[in-house]
Amino acid sequence: MARQSISLTEPKDRWLKSQVESNEYSSKSELVNDLIRQARKQQSQLDLLRAKLHSSEESGFTTESKEQILAQAKQRLNG
Repeated sequence: MARQSISLTEPKDRWLKSQVESNEYSSKSELVNDLIRQARKQQSQLDLLRAKLHSSEESGFTTESKEQILAQAKQRLNG
C-alpha cells in the first residue's frame, strides 16, 4: 500500500480526529480512504449522468406530448 503525507488545516485535522475519537473510524487513514471511495462513487455517478444528458441533447427535439413521453417511460419500466 502506498503511503502519503498530507498537510491539513487545523479545523480539518480536528474534524478527522473527532471522527476517529467517536469510533466512526479506527484511524485517520481509514476515514480518508472512505472519503476517497465516496468521492470516486460520486464522480462515477456524475459521469454517467453527464453522458446521459449529452446523449439526450444529441438526440434532438421531439414532437411527442409529455403524456406520450410519460406513457413510453412507464411502458419501459413495466417491461
